Amino acid sequence: MKNIVILISGSGSNMAAIVRAAEQERWSERLNARVAAVISNKADAAGLEMAKAHGIATSVLDHKSFASREDFDAALMAEIDLFSPELVVLAGFMRILTPGFVAHYAGRLINIHPSLLPAFPGLNTHQRAIDAGCQFAGATVHQVTADLDHGPILAQAVVPVLFDDTAEVLAARVLTQEHLIYPRSVAEFFRNLPSY
Repeated sequence: MKNIVILISGSGSNMAAIVRAAEQERWSERLNARVAAVISNKADAAGLEMAKAHGIATSVLDHKSFASREDFDAALMAEIDLFSPELVVLAGFMRILTPGFVAHYAGRLINIHPSLLPAFPGLNTHQRAIDAGCQFAGATVHQVTADLDHGPILAQAVVPVLFDDTAEVLAARVLTQEHLIYPRSVAEFFRNLPSY
């Protein structure tokens, strides 16, 4: 069985969408893949309870307990590697990862970003899209590289920006699409793996 480890910092709605897709589409049978663990850097991340309710292993590593970003990432790698993951999925994991961490999971580390990359990397993407007068916004699934929000694009979804949108309203519209394209991208990753 090929393991997926998902990293979250909050509600874990994208993680939940992936878990639901894995169950409904029977990934364990059809793709020989399963969500093996959900790890958070915040003990109060609501997504941890959802993962536990689905019988998924969970753990917490508080980044504030570590002297440096490198120390935290080293401990996080050790925790992730307990599950021998084929794929590591960032689902609202609000940490900038060190180059060493990214290199360790090269080719098997993906993220979802709430903009149509390469536009608006970083934070406050929805307000920035509105302020720029964009007619469209969206979400991007991409491979993670050492450059923040600049890895190869795996999937995108487009939504209109309406004249009366606030950042919050636009964010909600984009999130519905995130919940569709992220599970699809994870499944596609496993479909494209070479068979041994």
